[in-house]
Amino acid sequence: MSVIIEMPSALQKYTNDEEEVEVNASSVKEAFGALAEKYPEVKQHLYDENGKIRSFINVYLNDEDIRYAENLETSVQDGDNIQVVPSIAGGK
Repeated sequence: MSVIIEMPSALQKYTNDEEEVEVNASSVKEAFGALAEKYPEVKQHLYDENGKIRSFINVYLNDEDIRYAENLETSVQDGDNIQVVPSIAGGK
């Protein structure tokens, strides 16, 4: 199934400046694997040293937080959108 991964501007330099990357996958985990295969440099920015999505990266499937579904094992359907959203911290 073809899904679109929407990349944040901070990571687009690792996807040849693509805002959206189309991959074939049946789960969010497979989609991220296909993304990392297509653009190997992005992997270190998405995953920590234990192979888990970095804690400051939030992932949404069609605007729904995957943490409230099956996390990376969440199934995707043809035409779904996965949004990669880094947390923003700081301020006073």
